[in-house]
Amino acid sequence: MEIAEKVRELLKQRKWAVFMTVCGAAGLLLIMISSLLPDKKQETVKPSENGISFAETDELRCDTEKRLGELLSSIDGAGNVKVYLSFGSCQRYIYASEGRRSRSGDKTEEEDKYVMVGSGSEKSPLVETVEKPEVTGAVIVCDGGDSPSVREKMYKAASAALGISTAKIYVAKLR
Repeated sequence: MEIAEKVRELLKQRKWAVFMTVCGAAGLLLIMISSLLPDKKQETVKPSENGISFAETDELRCDTEKRLGELLSSIDGAGNVKVYLSFGSCQRYIYASEGRRSRSGDKTEEEDKYVMVGSGSEKSPLVETVEKPEVTGAVIVCDGGDSPSVREKMYKAASAALGISTAKIYVAKLR
């Protein structure tokens, strides 16, 4: 009973009530201000429809062109070789997702969600695979491009190296 009486006495004093009201209002004000401030780290990867990375695709294209050019220039009769490659799409990130299916009678419900890693505001989707861009075509220009036997070797070598059909490759003579 003594504790209850002391609490009643404190509540009767006006100073205590004013102090508690001011502290409560200050706490609410700090909470409101903190919700208006931006997050410190906003570099989280957001799931997007295509996850395109142009810089990495350009680097891959240049590297592949250089390596293919070196390979093709070693073919007998090719001489100087220049290669241009075209890609169908850029590098894509495939995000891990988890699905849930429920069936009741004639109705089937499906729900897919991205798997998120991290905590709080630093959550980001889990990258399952990274698809490299596919080569859709190649143009090869070389000194020996006017020779049918050299052109045939170029077609076959480029087709094997890039994994595309010879119909998607064009070989011409370098001027």
